[in-house]
Amino acid sequence: MAVTDWGNQTDIKFILLGFGDLPDQNIFLFLLFLVIYISTVAGNTLIIVLVVIDKQLHTPMYFFLGNLSSLETCYTSTILPRMLANLLTGDKTIFFNGCFTQLYFFGALASTECYLLAAMSYDRYLAICKPLHYLALMNNRYCLQLATGSWLSGFLATAIFVLFMSQLIFCGPNEIDHFYCDPAPLIELGCGDKYLMVLLDFIMACVFTLPPFLLTLTSYVCIIITILRMSSATGRQKAFSTCSSHLIVVTIFYGTILIAYTLLKVDTLRVLNKVLSLCYTVLTPLLNPLIYSLRNREFKEALSKAVSKYVAFLTNKANHRQ
Repeated sequence: MAVTDWGNQTDIKFILLGFGDLPDQNIFLFLLFLVIYISTVAGNTLIIVLVVIDKQLHTPMYFFLGNLSSLETCYTSTILPRMLANLLTGDKTIFFNGCFTQLYFFGALASTECYLLAAMSYDRYLAICKPLHYLALMNNRYCLQLATGSWLSGFLATAIFVLFMSQLIFCGPNEIDHFYCDPAPLIELGCGDKYLMVLLDFIMACVFTLPPFLLTLTSYVCIIITILRMSSATGRQKAFSTCSSHLIVVTIFYGTILIAYTLLKVDTLRVLNKVLSLCYTVLTPLLNPLIYSLRNREFKEALSKAVSKYVAFLTNKANHRQ
């Protein structure tokens, strides 16, 4: 393993091993992740634009979806540009400040996503289980408070954790067996007693990610019970269709995270852990626009309307030129 001069902590260079066991596939991986990144940014930007310009989408559900798409664009941008640069140049080094900056924004955005998904599930709970009170409860002010609270909670919680993480002393190997600065491999590189850091990591995860997960889980348990109690098959289908897209996103996000962090403890499954990490850091932001657009009638109508207006605009512009 590589060693480095640990004299000045801010001058430390880490080495992101990434997909070091596939050195011959760097060009293929670069092109693959470049297409994924462009598609992710384009898809989520399209959702944001449609939510802003189409009055039909000015509802709580799409307000939160616009926030989620903004988050996903930032989320994938904390990981993929650095990964693309590493694959293209072969330079896998990252400085202490760069590594902890990536760690902060990745952690903050991941935590924020937990809270946003919880807010979205609560919105669906009110819409299905409390339909008569929905508009009164989920008003513009309350939606703004939920969204603002989600962003602030994620960023403030991660700031505390990263502040403590930055106090770790690094004095040994500097290779991070991952494609980004994940906290667990970083803690492993620290010297001395790391028990308190591991304990803090666990406490922060429980305090700031467990509550939104439980709220999401509880909301969907209530939603499923309410749907099953509906006497009309048409009513059940309509109610389920309003939350099925979000349920798929929640399942993929939490499912891959739970499995990935369970496998992290098993050294022989580190490669599988990286693959699962790709699911919630790279593939989930890519799939979200597809899931919401393909399974949502209102969104498809808004997209069709926007395309028609754009085609009409281009046609009128061409006619004026003639």
